[in-house]
Amino acid sequence: MTVAAFMDLALYDPDAGYYARAAQRSGRAGDFFTSVDVGPIFGELLARQVIEMARLVEPSAISRQSSVDSHQSSVEPRAPRPERGFDLVEAGAGNGRLSADILRAIQRRDAAVYGRLRLHLVETSTAARAAQRDVLGAAAEKLASSSGDLPDAFEGVLLANELLDALPVHQVVMRPEGLREVYVEARRLETGDWRLMTTEGAPSTSALAEYLGRLNVVLEPGWRAEINLRAVEWMQSAARRLRRGFIVVIDYGHPAQELYSPTHSAGTLTTFAAHTMAGGERPATAPAWLEDPGDRDITAHVDFTSVHAAAFDEGLTNLGFLDQTYFLLGLSADLDVTDLKTRLALKTLLLPGGLGSSHKVLILGKGVGFPSLAGCSYRIRVT
Repeated sequence: MTVAAFMDLALYDPDAGYYARAAQRSGRAGDFFTSVDVGPIFGELLARQVIEMARLVEPSAISRQSSVDSHQSSVEPRAPRPERGFDLVEAGAGNGRLSADILRAIQRRDAAVYGRLRLHLVETSTAARAAQRDVLGAAAEKLASSSGDLPDAFEGVLLANELLDALPVHQVVMRPEGLREVYVEARRLETGDWRLMTTEGAPSTSALAEYLGRLNVVLEPGWRAEINLRAVEWMQSAARRLRRGFIVVIDYGHPAQELYSPTHSAGTLTTFAAHTMAGGERPATAPAWLEDPGDRDITAHVDFTSVHAAAFDEGLTNLGFLDQTYFLLGLSADLDVTDLKTRLALKTLLLPGGLGSSHKVLILGKGVGFPSLAGCSYRIRVT
């Protein structure tokens, strides 16, 4: 099977998949650490951006009506139109911890936005979905839907925090004779035991070479790389379902010219277990990510160039692409941080060399023009 098919089973199989069998995989007791695990400050800062976007998507009822009804001053007054709802969609929501932090912050800062907000949590794991209402607590009143797929149509903000890096990828390697794909197979050892190993063969689909061709990427012989067709498909689907509003993608990755370069010529596919990363130091025929399928995370860096191109082709505009450090600095301009715990949490989110620079933020818009967003107000920079 392809590496993509193996990842799909190892991560998302309903019975044995890594993400399917637990409500939460990150944090001190988990296998890896995310911005959400730092504390509620991450959700607090994102809430500030969501509030601004909510105001941009839905002006007040008064301003909406004034230009239309001004000429009717001599006519019998009309009842004001109710404000439309505002959709906050979190893709890869897990048990809802991030949305819970965001909603609590929105409720404190802007009751009007909170009042018209509808929350949609998108999560494939039934165990995680079952835990969402308890994690949301009082904010569960805003939960409009919880399912494994995006809403058919929505207007507001779609947030995807560390989702695309966990989508199944194809792995390819360039040989003197041309592009080859890496496959997973079970081999019987001399001891009689079976072991998962990798092998090479002809590409399973012409889409892999076409993907690299669109990017004008030329892999040198011996270079190994991952191609995330699912990330492109996800963005296409998300863009088509968004009627008006914003998509915010936060993940670790690079522009294509950096991802497919000598710096990453061994590929980026890796695995996490008990906060230990095991990458390409093992023999290629038995990489660490093949071990204990269903019991460890498998991930690869995101190609932001292709994700952005997919969004552009569907009519979305790029409003910003920057390091998480600069995005959060723009949102924390008037943040009053008094206690030590919060200051340390903020430092963890911003520190270069850690989450601040490894994670990038891509902000896309549809039908909203080119607003100057708070998250882009500090500096637009990608390191």
